[in-house]
Amino acid sequence: MYTSSRLPSYAPSPYSYTPDTTLNATINLDEEVKLPRHGTAERELLDSLAEIYSIVVVLDDLERAYTRDSVSETEYTDICSRLIKQYNSALSDERVRRAFVDLESFKREYDMDCPRATERLRIGLPSTLVNPSHPNPSTSTPYPFAPHSSTYQPPNAPGAASKPTGNNNNTTTTTTTPSASSIANATENFITFLDALRIKILAKDQLHPLLSEVIQSVNKVVDGDFDGRGNIIKWLIRLNGMRAGENLGEEETRECAFELEGAYAGFKARLGD
Repeated sequence: MYTSSRLPSYAPSPYSYTPDTTLNATINLDEEVKLPRHGTAERELLDSLAEIYSIVVVLDDLERAYTRDSVSETEYTDICSRLIKQYNSALSDERVRRAFVDLESFKREYDMDCPRATERLRIGLPSTLVNPSHPNPSTSTPYPFAPHSSTYQPPNAPGAASKPTGNNNNTTTTTTTPSASSIANATENFITFLDALRIKILAKDQLHPLLSEVIQSVNKVVDGDFDGRGNIIKWLIRLNGMRAGENLGEEETRECAFELEGAYAGFKARLGD
């Protein structure tokens, strides 16, 4: 072992550092550091971008969970609708929108791989509203034999429901008849949207909520497709892709009114079937 007299030249010792008394400290460690005047605004911008990032990630996970039947239609519809509203709300700020640019640019900037969320945000509606099942999501129950359902039971498990055999003539099929109030609500929403076009309410942030009400109310009445329903989805996607204050042009307005009039006629014809 080395003694103090035999320490190699490179070894540190208590006497190897001599402070330079000519240097004076220029920073008072007890003094509060003041942030630049633009610091608060910059932090708020970064917070908003972080919120958008988390919304996109959560939405992508939600879409994957719904595809795997790990979440019920009711939960999926509620959560997805809320995430889409939060996403649009975050982008309503002009500074955030300029920094965000668009979803594809944002994904490249932060190396995000979220194809399901990208498609859902492009459409602007939950999958259950675009392709509704019947009964509607608010009253649906999980399919009891779905592989990912918590109530799934193998066919031979104790207490499992017995599989019908033989003649099924006694089997009854329950159909759901839409209420008069649901039909009236869907009709009213159609008329409200068409009237908005006639009186030149053409901004995206005014028309998109009205058309969303149309498709949601229609889904509660009609089981499946009808003539013109695809045009409702088409215009929802087109409006969703516009900026908040952007207006439909004259030709777009005429086209939208024509196609939604056709969808309204198809809806009424379907009710008469």
